[in-house]
Amino acid sequence: MNAQTVIREPVAIGRFYPQNREQLESAIPAYFAQGAKLVATKPSKKPWALMLPHAGYPYCGHVIGATLTGVTLPETIIILCPNHTGRGQAFGVWPNGAWKTPFGNFPIDPKIVSLFLQTKIYVPDYICHLGEHSIEVLLGFIYYACGQKIPSIVPICVGTQNLEALQAAALGLSRVLKTLRENNVEVGLIISSDMNHYEDHETCMRKDNIALERIAANDPLGLLQVCAEQHITMCGVAPTAIALKAGLMLGDVKTKVTYHTSSAETSGNARQTVGYCGMHFYN
Repeated sequence: MNAQTVIREPVAIGRFYPQNREQLESAIPAYFAQGAKLVATKPSKKPWALMLPHAGYPYCGHVIGATLTGVTLPETIIILCPNHTGRGQAFGVWPNGAWKTPFGNFPIDPKIVSLFLQTKIYVPDYICHLGEHSIEVLLGFIYYACGQKIPSIVPICVGTQNLEALQAAALGLSRVLKTLRENNVEVGLIISSDMNHYEDHETCMRKDNIALERIAANDPLGLLQVCAEQHITMCGVAPTAIALKAGLMLGDVKTKVTYHTSSAETSGNARQTVGYCGMHFYN
């Protein structure tokens, strides 16, 4: 197979989100409309990064919609996600080809992939992405936030919480972003993460808030520490820490929570929940 034609097939379709375009064209705008009612004001300026949840649409679609309300995404987007499967490399970049969706194929941006690979910490890897849902479920929302246009993407899966490795990854990301900014290349950054998992609603929200306080305090190391010490099962803690640290290397970072809830809001089951939070990052 020609490396430039490698297509990543969807694995969460029909489970986390509707399986055909017609259903998505009905569902996604409805989540945007629902989310828009949850935010008091639209962003006064464009965030350089977003954190979005990645669960089934009925549970977190309105959170994604709220976070993307008033935001127009650029034509190229870097997406950092956690590794739920445990497969592949620690910092795996899908290097070429495209990701298949009901809206069409999202092409990989080869120039930005090359910048990541030059850092040496990020490496080409298909395996870590093949069974991973946490980027795939966001692509339909990204399509709408791009004005119903398909952007190019750079999917990166993070599969370690080693502090030294995460520091190197943050430095690599900051260098890529700095290079792009110096060359006037507009790129967006999305962090894919759910919050605490499988505890009652009150516990889940309390633990989420502990993690969110560390993010708001610009404390990526503290975020990693409190999640480990207090057993906060925020699956995207490592991608979030990387993005936050990289942002701090480029200047001051301010964050804003757009909407924070748990699966109990939709399911009605407050005994076993998952937390969902959307967030904007500003420099």
